Amino acid sequence: MIHLIKRLWFAFRLRRAVRKADRASRLTHRKHMVIMLNGSVRVISKQQLTHLIRTHRFRHGTKVSDIEQRALYITP
Repeated sequence: MIHLIKRLWFAFRLRRAVRKADRASRLTHRKHMVIMLNGSVRVISKQQLTHLIRTHRFRHGTKVSDIEQRALYITP
């Protein structure tokens, strides 16, 4: 029962993040991604992602393409 509630809560947060990413993409005309960051679902633009990589928020050697492969959703 607890696992079901956790899965439903994650699905709710994921759906909300996908809508937020689509809305932000339409407004800014940038590519946005939904990723898991520090255990939570986050919406982040590709430009912000490159900034985070340059400021060493990710492990050394991580590239944008690596994160794009693991992203939960990427806007077109």
